[in-house]
Amino acid sequence: MSLFWRTFVLLVLLLLGSVLAWTQTLYKLESEPRAIQTARQIASLVNMSRVAVMHSDGIAQVSLFKSMKDEESVVIKPREPNDVVQTLKNDAHLRFIEAELKQRLGPDTPVAERVNGEAGLWIGFDINKDHFWLQTDLSRFDRPKAKTWLVWLSAATLLSLLGAAWIAGLINRPLKDLSFAARRVREGDFEASRLDESVVTSEIRAVNIGFNRMTQKLAKIEEERTVMLAGISHDLRTPLARLRLEAELSVNDPAARGHMISDIAQLDAIINKFLDYARPDYVKFSPIELNGLLEQCLANVRNRPELELKLALEPGLAVQADAVELQRVITNLIENSARYGKSPDTGVALVELSARRMDNTVLLRVRDHGLGVPEGQLKQLTTPFFRGEAARTAANGTGLGLAIVQKIVSRMGGTLELSNADDSGLCASIRLQLATL
Repeated sequence: MSLFWRTFVLLVLLLLGSVLAWTQTLYKLESEPRAIQTARQIASLVNMSRVAVMHSDGIAQVSLFKSMKDEESVVIKPREPNDVVQTLKNDAHLRFIEAELKQRLGPDTPVAERVNGEAGLWIGFDINKDHFWLQTDLSRFDRPKAKTWLVWLSAATLLSLLGAAWIAGLINRPLKDLSFAARRVREGDFEASRLDESVVTSEIRAVNIGFNRMTQKLAKIEEERTVMLAGISHDLRTPLARLRLEAELSVNDPAARGHMISDIAQLDAIINKFLDYARPDYVKFSPIELNGLLEQCLANVRNRPELELKLALEPGLAVQADAVELQRVITNLIENSARYGKSPDTGVALVELSARRMDNTVLLRVRDHGLGVPEGQLKQLTTPFFRGEAARTAANGTGLGLAIVQKIVSRMGGTLELSNADDSGLCASIRLQLATL
């Protein structure tokens, strides 16, 4: 669960619990006063009916009872000993009304919700030795309907959800901006990683200022590193070129001259490896036609006598990458196989290169048929300057080839997996994002 949704859910639970607690509290605080007020109104009605009946004759009583029924929905009937009485149901509100009526009209006052099967609120009272029922409609004194409570509760819940979403967004937005900026720094884009230093919240403003100062320092360090490496390359290559020219012109022994030229070429290649590894991480990607790019990479190595190539390429593949960087990856892998994947019997490196579509990715595999690598050293092969066992290090190298491949593939959004083949040899599997030309 993301930080936004976790914060949102926790706020929603807190607000819903608060709304429900307040609703229940208000219900309890309102129930008893309303019941007491209802009971007082009914008690007053009973007392007024008793007085009216006591001070009217028979003919007037009939007229009075009819007027009370028509105008006030109040019915007064004689109470008989054989009446079937159904007491009030077990409801807190009705119990409050019953208790208050008995307190005002007497503890022996009968209160019922049905008499002889007829519904209503029935209260018994006496006039001299005569017994009567006063029947009224209880709905006149009902509490607010459940629909009313539901409307208010729904409105409060909706407002709580909107407020929770807004608060969660406020909390999550600075962290989301910081995460995006950190990702841009990781990819080497220091300009796009700048955060707003004018935000209102002091803590977030302090974090943004600190992050911006850090990225400025990292950008300066990266720039100084690039300048330094470029200077080293220039300063070293000039005397190397001079040495090579002098060796070719001054050394008469062809064998010695060849060894010197080979050593100088190896030093130049080592410088190139250092520069490749130190290149900035930020590159722009575009759809690249894979098979054509592979043909370009292989054109320069097909005629090498110590290298035999075998291709199995699915047609029409395209990947999201940088063409120059991807060429460097393929060249390094083929060079690594040519150096360390030679067969002990023939001295020739058989390299199998395949590419096929897998879901939304392209799987590119480069495999040799050499002696392979001990399982314990596979994870260390992409460590800069790591050198494996002598079986794969007979040739001179910098120990940066696979580290460069790992770095380039990672910044192109792909993955590199090194493994030993079932029979023999090392297999490098690269997954890159599928693209459409």
